[in-house]
Amino acid sequence: MLKDNLISLRKIHNLSQEEVAERIGVSRQTLSKYETGESIPDIDKCKALANIFGVSLDDLVNYENENDGFGFGVPPKGKHIFGVVKAGDKGQIVLPAKARKIFDIKPGDNLIVLGDETQGIAIIKEKGLLDMLNFAKNKK
Repeated sequence: MLKDNLISLRKIHNLSQEEVAERIGVSRQTLSKYETGESIPDIDKCKALANIFGVSLDDLVNYENENDGFGFGVPPKGKHIFGVVKAGDKGQIVLPAKARKIFDIKPGDNLIVLGDETQGIAIIKEKGLLDMLNFAKNKK
């Protein structure tokens, strides 16, 4: 996974092996070995690579393109693609388990659905919205 993610991210960012190698303080040959899987970077080099590409260390090392049809590769840090959900007869959807875990959504939580006809639908926990509104109110 790491080797495939390195190649993909380097190409997405339009960087040569030499440019990436220089930024993390290794030779181009060493970076090539990372990309072929012949060797693995130490944790400090992995952190530097994640920072260069703006991805999480976990995603750099563990992200697997799940062939979900999107083909985006490793997502930017803090951004997620949870996959496709199907709307039921009454418009209900099931949030993927990973989304519920990351955003700490539990049964009984109130969620607010926001919409923009040009950008789509967003879901936010009621408490999160109230916290933002209170913060904005107190800033005045």
